[in-house]
Amino acid sequence: MRLAGSNKCSNAHGRSSSSEQYSHMPARGSTLLPYYSLNTSASSSLAPRPRCPSPAIATPALLQLRRTHSPVCSSASTEAPSAPTRKAAPLQPPYNVLVTGSTKGVGRALAEEFLLQGDRVIITSRSDERVQQTVAELAQQFGADRVKGRACNVGVSSDVVALADWAKSEFGTIDIWINNAGTNTYKFGPMTSLSNEELSEIVTTNVLGVMLCCKEAIRVMQDQPAGHIFNMDGAGADGNATPRMAAYGASKRSLAQLGKSLCAELTQANIQNVGIHNLSPGMVTTELLMAGADTPTAKFFINCLAEEAAFVAKDLVPRVRRVPMEAANSRTGRMEPAYIRALTQVKAFTQIFKRLLLGDRKNRFVQE
Repeated sequence: MRLAGSNKCSNAHGRSSSSEQYSHMPARGSTLLPYYSLNTSASSSLAPRPRCPSPAIATPALLQLRRTHSPVCSSASTEAPSAPTRKAAPLQPPYNVLVTGSTKGVGRALAEEFLLQGDRVIITSRSDERVQQTVAELAQQFGADRVKGRACNVGVSSDVVALADWAKSEFGTIDIWINNAGTNTYKFGPMTSLSNEELSEIVTTNVLGVMLCCKEAIRVMQDQPAGHIFNMDGAGADGNATPRMAAYGASKRSLAQLGKSLCAELTQANIQNVGIHNLSPGMVTTELLMAGADTPTAKFFINCLAEEAAFVAKDLVPRVRRVPMEAANSRTGRMEPAYIRALTQVKAFTQIFKRLLLGDRKNRFVQE
C-alpha cells in the first residue's frame, strides 16, 4: 500500500442456513418508531467523534499491546524505555479490504462496491461453499487477483487468527477491516421465546465475534503504516428499547463501549496508526428485516425508511474510503474515530413527513 502525499481524497444480510444469518438494523431511536431505531446525527457527512480519553486506570487485557512504560524496580534510578509511538499515516487507494459475513446481504453489497471502486477484497463466511461460490462470481467480473475468500466463524478464536494471518499473507496488508457479521437467528419475539442456544448464538456472533476480530485486526494493523476497523452497529446501539429483538439490541449496544475502550487502550499503548470506527447501515431489506414485516407498523416503516443493500453500499463505501486519508489528524497524528451513518434522523423524518403528507414510498417492498 502506497502512502499518500496528501490527506485529500482522490475520489469520490440475507437468509442463510441455520448456522449463519448476517443482517443489520438501524441504530438510533425515536418515540415515533417503536420497533425500529433511527440515527440521531443531523448530518450524513463523515462525523468524527471526540478522541477517547486515556484513563489513569489499568488497561484491560483484551489486547496484547505494548505498554507505554515498563514496570520500574524500587532500586532503579530510571524507568525502562517506553515503547516507540506508532504514528498514523494517510493511505492512498486502492485499498485491501476484509468484510466479515460478506457472501450475501449488506456484506456482499459492500464487497462489490469496494471492488467497483478499484479495491481488493477478502470474502468471509462460515460456509466454505458460499465463500467459494461468491469468490467465483466476483472474480469473473473483477478478476481473480482482486478477490479472495476464506471460511471463518467469527465466534471461534482459531478461525479468526487464521483469517487474519491468511489475509496478510495474501494481500500484504489489511487497510480496512469491516466487522459486518451479525445475527438475530431470524426470530422476532420476546427474549423468553428464544432458546438458550439461540441466545448464545446471538451473543457469540455479535459480541465475542467482534471482539475477536478487533483483537486480530489490531495485531496485524499495528505493524503497518495504518489500518482501520469498522464495527457495524444496528438497532439498540443507541440504548433505546428494541422490543421483539432484545438480545440483538443488547449486543449492538455493547459495540460503542467496546470501541471507546479499544481507542483508550491504543492511546495508552502509543499505537496511533490503528483507527476504530463505526458504521450504521440504517434499515436494509435483507431477509432478516423482512422476516419482521408482520405488523402494520413494521410494514409502514420498512416501506418508508428501508433501502436495498446495493443502495446502502453505494452511500457508505465512498465515505469509508475517505477515512484512511482523512483520519490521521495533522496536528496530533492520531486516528480520529468516524461514525458513518446511512440513515440520519433528518433523512428519516423527511421521508416520514412526505409519506404522511404525500403518500410517498407506500408499498415499496411490502403491501400495507
